[in-house]
Amino acid sequence: MERREFIKKAAIAAAGAAVVSPVSAMINADPGKKCKVLMINGSPRPDGNTFCCLKEIESVLLKHGIESEIVQIGRAPVRMCINCGGCHQNGGKGCVFDDDLCSVITQKMATADALIVGTPVYYGQPNGGVLSLMQRLFYSSGRLVQNKPAAALAICRRGGATATLQTMNMMFEMMNMPVVTSQYWNIAYGAGKGEVKLDTEGMQTMRTLATNMAFLLQKIHASGDPSPKRDERPQFMNFIR
Repeated sequence: MERREFIKKAAIAAAGAAVVSPVSAMINADPGKKCKVLMINGSPRPDGNTFCCLKEIESVLLKHGIESEIVQIGRAPVRMCINCGGCHQNGGKGCVFDDDLCSVITQKMATADALIVGTPVYYGQPNGGVLSLMQRLFYSSGRLVQNKPAAALAICRRGGATATLQTMNMMFEMMNMPVVTSQYWNIAYGAGKGEVKLDTEGMQTMRTLATNMAFLLQKIHASGDPSPKRDERPQFMNFIR
């Protein structure tokens, strides 16, 4: 089977399931449930500028009664997706590679209500490890992220942050994840360790993002039905046949 055809069939299967099946397994619809945000620190530095931004968000989420957990990507290797198709043939158990962070994130995403991914900017792009992680998570376990609010952070010394945000947000949009905004793009500036705290606007942007995330989660779960009802199955078309 050609790669294009495989991707098409796999995407139809995943998206179709999200349309016709209840999402209670993906998002707990109990209005009394305490929501939780999974946050990924995509920097190899466990306590660098990306971590500072996530901690700023964490403090505001806590004030709104929202739980959170920060998971460090660390410096261990993260496999890239090799398009083996095993994840769509193993009964929904996720990526067949279970020896790196992707398997941990997959398990945590099953019980999380939202996702925030922070990454440093490398050559105008997200950290390669973050891209590998997110691509494998979304491709192998897309059912776990459907309809869950998401946001990306880009931390840079000088430039490339908007391109990094665009790259991350394109994945969220493709998975039916509401993208949570702030008062500005989710960007903060800093080079040396902890320097990002001197970016007062950047820190305020993180706090506003956290407030908006808490507001959206509370509104979604207050209704007791956190999933929009879609009447159509996804249609896929290639312009070159």
